[in-house]
Amino acid sequence: MVDFKDAWALLHPAIAIIVVFPLLGIVLNRALLTRQRRLATKAGEKSKIPPVVGTEHVAIGRYLSMAVVGVTFLGLAYPIFSKFISNNLISQEPVRIALVIVLFAISIASFVFLFQSKTKLGRGVFAILTGMGIVLLGCQPEIYRRGHEWLVSHFYYGILAALLMIFSVATTQDIYQDRQNRWRNAHIIINSFALLLFIGQGLTGARDLLEIPLHWQAPYVYQCDSVNKTCPQP
Repeated sequence: MVDFKDAWALLHPAIAIIVVFPLLGIVLNRALLTRQRRLATKAGEKSKIPPVVGTEHVAIGRYLSMAVVGVTFLGLAYPIFSKFISNNLISQEPVRIALVIVLFAISIASFVFLFQSKTKLGRGVFAILTGMGIVLLGCQPEIYRRGHEWLVSHFYYGILAALLMIFSVATTQDIYQDRQNRWRNAHIIINSFALLLFIGQGLTGARDLLEIPLHWQAPYVYQCDSVNKTCPQP
């Protein structure tokens, strides 16, 4: 039976599979329908696609952004706090631990306020605070970043995808206010790139699940050399 520590480690991939990727599929579907309807209307044709798809795309897109950033915070929290406890850092580095907790609180609060902000300045400030918080949390030494293979790193894909979701939320209102469609075009390009990152997340996440051992297996597995792909002989 999986114990609490291993179950906590599985929360991040479980929520990604159960919540994030289904939402991603719905958002992509609504985005394509919205674009088809807009092109048909622009060409003077009568579209069979109902007008509500645009509203649905925005609403579900916000839920997707919440889920992506939320699962990112969860993915950062597990290695940080589990290693704080297992390495007994609470007594050794109390100041850094307190700063990390404050950083989590400020970042999460900023993300909540980002959705509530009505002004461009407010959205910009809260988006920057949330993004900076995620980057700083990702810089903690407890985080495994797969630096030797950064081009296929689940960490870097995830951080970049979260930052793009934050940017998308912050600029949603600008899309409707820009008559020249510059923000809309930027939104399409950025989120097309984000889609590629999500595909990469699925691939690298599945790979990492094969590599991350249960806690009772870790002392032996972590003796392996991931660069040369060798393990000590029993």
